[in-house]
Amino acid sequence: MLDIPKKHKKLFQQIGEAAESINQEVFVVGGYVRDYYLRRNIEQDITDIDFVTLGSGIDLAQKVADTLKTKQISVFKQFGTAQVKYKNLDLEFVGARKESYRRDSRKPIVEDGTIEDDQLRRDLTINALSWSLNPGMFGVLHDPFNGIQDLQNKLIRTPIEPEKTFEDDPLRMMRAVRFATQLQFKLEGRTLAAIKKMAHRLSIISKERIIDELNKIVMSSKPSIGFALLLDAGLLKQFFPEMVNLLGVDEKNGQRHKDNFWHTLEVLDNTAKMSDNLWLRWAAIMHDIAKPPTKKFAKGVGWTFHGHDALGAKWTPRIFKRLGLPLDERMKYVQKLVRLHLRPIALVSDEVSDSAIRRLIYEAGDDLEDLMILCRADITSKNEWKVKKYRNNFDRVEKRITEVEEKDRIRNWKNPISGDEIMDVLGVEPGPVVGQVKDRIKDAILDGEISNNYEEAYEYLLKLKPHYEKS
Repeated sequence: MLDIPKKHKKLFQQIGEAAESINQEVFVVGGYVRDYYLRRNIEQDITDIDFVTLGSGIDLAQKVADTLKTKQISVFKQFGTAQVKYKNLDLEFVGARKESYRRDSRKPIVEDGTIEDDQLRRDLTINALSWSLNPGMFGVLHDPFNGIQDLQNKLIRTPIEPEKTFEDDPLRMMRAVRFATQLQFKLEGRTLAAIKKMAHRLSIISKERIIDELNKIVMSSKPSIGFALLLDAGLLKQFFPEMVNLLGVDEKNGQRHKDNFWHTLEVLDNTAKMSDNLWLRWAAIMHDIAKPPTKKFAKGVGWTFHGHDALGAKWTPRIFKRLGLPLDERMKYVQKLVRLHLRPIALVSDEVSDSAIRRLIYEAGDDLEDLMILCRADITSKNEWKVKKYRNNFDRVEKRITEVEEKDRIRNWKNPISGDEIMDVLGVEPGPVVGQVKDRIKDAILDGEISNNYEEAYEYLLKLKPHYEKS
């Protein structure tokens, strides 16, 4: 007997009885069944449940909505599907079908089918599991492709020939990698080989569908697994060549630099351990993205990557646009962290002035803590002594930042003197002079020439007056 949450069991029984009353069979399929056997917390984690029926998915959804006394039903006639919202669950109903695809199109030719036909079109064996819900058959497992065995063996495999599965919908290659990452399973040999062979077919998939899968990889507990698989399978170069370009190590005069691809994955994993912020994780992905074109070898110094922080920030909007990532404040946040990621560790020296620390606090603003997480994550080395030394240095930097912020209150700083006041005191019209004077007051405060208060800022403005007032 299925040991599922009572509220789900009752719901499934109601759905089974609703199907029986209109002479249809119904099955719960996919993620819910898979996660049950993975012993996940389905009561807490599952919000979407998929059902397949032999007959009309729309008719069954309407019957279920009546049974559950809910009017929250959405019907999609062109797809033959319907969604019922019930409490905190989205219940999706579709008629069992078989699909065939033309090589150059993502739109399938759909026909009515059996539950076996429906399971044949699933992407992976572990997603092709289903339970009967009709009275008399309640809880009977349908596992035509040994998905339970694959769950036990921690294996990602397609139900039919992998080339056929990926030919029908190339996004399934990304999904295979995504599930391997999320579950920390292994890609079965033939499945991986088929992805390598067919990686170029990803070109017919929209960037929106690709980025949706990629972000799920980024948000997994160990995203490096997915990026390593994407690289190995030849998928990453299809949509993110800049990241692939990080791969490799050059040597000159016996000096080598670290492999920036694998370093980036370490930083990403380190960030993932400290934060669930998707965009902070994207900052980790992007932080060294411009190292390849800035790489130089200097005698007596070794390998340098001067300016990769500024160039990486400049590249961010272009890469985000191509990947289908947002070009709003989230992109600007990533851009800022990429631009600033070298700054905190540059403050390690005891001789660093409060002025330099004030400027970092001012520029980072509300994102200072996230910047510090990224910088801590960026400390990677096989040498444990080095890592310990860098972390101790970083502890000192954080302490000084805290001390300066408590003393000078620069976080999210606003100029104490308004533009109107500058025009009034100097007798100037709106224009570039107002901005110049504001900048001079800002620099005087950040450099510690005057304190961060209105009185000293106003006195400073009066001192500037002779330089700007009309003759």
